[in-house]
Amino acid sequence: MFPTYLLFVCGFVLLVKGADWLVEGSTTIARKFHIREIVIGLTIVAFGTSAPELVVNVVSSIKGSGELVLGNIVGSNIANIALVLGTAGILAPLTIKKGLVKKEIPFGILGAILIFVLATRHGEILTLERWAGGILLALFGIFLWVIWKSKNIEEKLAPQPKLKLRFAVVAAIGGLVCLAIGGEFVVRSAIKIATDFGVSEKLIGLTLVAIGTSLPELVTSAVAVRKGSIDIAIGNVVGSNVFNIFWVLGVSAFINPVSFVANAVTDLGVLVGITLLLLFATFTGKKYKLDKWEAVIMLSAYAGYLGFVVWRG
Repeated sequence: MFPTYLLFVCGFVLLVKGADWLVEGSTTIARKFHIREIVIGLTIVAFGTSAPELVVNVVSSIKGSGELVLGNIVGSNIANIALVLGTAGILAPLTIKKGLVKKEIPFGILGAILIFVLATRHGEILTLERWAGGILLALFGIFLWVIWKSKNIEEKLAPQPKLKLRFAVVAAIGGLVCLAIGGEFVVRSAIKIATDFGVSEKLIGLTLVAIGTSLPELVTSAVAVRKGSIDIAIGNVVGSNVFNIFWVLGVSAFINPVSFVANAVTDLGVLVGITLLLLFATFTGKKYKLDKWEAVIMLSAYAGYLGFVVWRG
């Protein structure tokens, strides 16, 4: 059993470090070409911090672990909003751009609803077939097009980084390698732990794996807030949630149909509710701003959700 836990921990270390290198390298490359911070947050950084979910879910999909796939995505998205933004909001009030409130955040809500709408039902089992994965990927392409089209006129250029371009490329490639190895370690050990303790893959995906693969978002957003890059912190979370559903789940379902039990709809409902809570928070107090007391509410909501998941088993 001990080697399994060691493999689990090593996998997460590789995921976090790999994501850190990938984000650093990708962000440097983007800034060399004068891409604006909100675009970097919604695309480059979001992709980098979503890479752990992508690797874990692709490996899980190949292994036929559908519940781990969906549990990781839904759990990660809930953690991104409630845990990551909640923690970032404690560090400093977060000003959320009007465009995010009107476009990107609602797009994330649409994604959660689409999972249920596109799934075919076979008794108590719901399945996202390959055609559903194709639809999610097509919508993801539209999302990227809208981002690049509408964010080209942002007022603030990202500052030029100190890291040289050749080192940035090496960091990005090294990060991808670490993510691939770490993802395999996490999936293999998580399934073993779930089997040994009689715990469902869904519970493991919603808690341990979800929080672990959200660590890159948490660290990235916290560091970004401390450095005053609020756009990157928020864009990272919002973009990552869209990436997780439309890109990560789309790729996973396209590789191998993703099956999950019908009561997973409850977790999708929680995801929609948490996202709506974020939207509501942006309209209370100062408009389009997440204050510290609202961040505390987000963290409390996440703690309550974790308690519910563990109680439900």
